[in-house]
Amino acid sequence: MKIQRADRHTGCSKPRIAMHDIHCCVPNCKTRPYAPAGTQSLCKDHFLNFLTWRRRRGPQMFHKYAAMTMEARDTIAAEWIKTIRIDEVPANAPKT
Repeated sequence: MKIQRADRHTGCSKPRIAMHDIHCCVPNCKTRPYAPAGTQSLCKDHFLNFLTWRRRRGPQMFHKYAAMTMEARDTIAAEWIKTIRIDEVPANAPKT
């Protein structure tokens, strides 16, 4: 992950992360990020899968998740990643 300084013309000195260096946090997935999952990012397919998984856990999960800190959300995202089968072919792999 590469951290860059903001553009000179913005006057902002906060560091920012270059999005082109980030990929989906699911193992073996190199797709571009679509949405955050805690402090990490997910591609669109995995983000929709994550939402479905949270919805199946009940409506209280959405209320609870919205009130969590990013570190707490990382715990939930890590729990979800354990449910993904690693031997599945990544969404961006060429189909044969």
